[in-house]
Amino acid sequence: MIDPEKIDSVEAFLALSMLLEFESADRLRELSACMREHHAEELAQLLDKLAGYSDKHGAEIQELSDGHVLPDLATMGVSWEGLEGPETTVYELINPDMQPYDVLQIALRNEIKGQDFYTQISLHSPDAEVRKLAADFADEENEHVMLMQQWIDSYSKKQPAN
Repeated sequence: MIDPEKIDSVEAFLALSMLLEFESADRLRELSACMREHHAEELAQLLDKLAGYSDKHGAEIQELSDGHVLPDLATMGVSWEGLEGPETTVYELINPDMQPYDVLQIALRNEIKGQDFYTQISLHSPDAEVRKLAADFADEENEHVMLMQQWIDSYSKKQPAN
């Protein structure tokens, strides 16, 4: 697990954040493809939109990285908790029998984990600039959390009562 106190440089923070965002975008596209197989086009489009947010955030991080030499993450002695990053779904949870509500719940959980990741760094990094960047990133993730909650509420209202 990544100890937020070890994220003690802007370069380390940017390297981890870029990895997190691009991994997230890749997995969201996989979920989108799964939803298209189930003819859930509206949900597939939402997942594509979220992947686009991750791509955009990753590109913004790349721009912030200009002029910085980012560390090789393998030599930093940090790793994600488990095999996946905070905003990435483990492959075992993705299957062709998934229902749209299940995908929304997974996407919400990932956004919350991403928000928590950035929040913890914003609270515990020893570097003030890293704390500021992480707080900004956490705010952006909060917007994604609210979007997912709105979609879940909207989807729940569309479902017939049992």
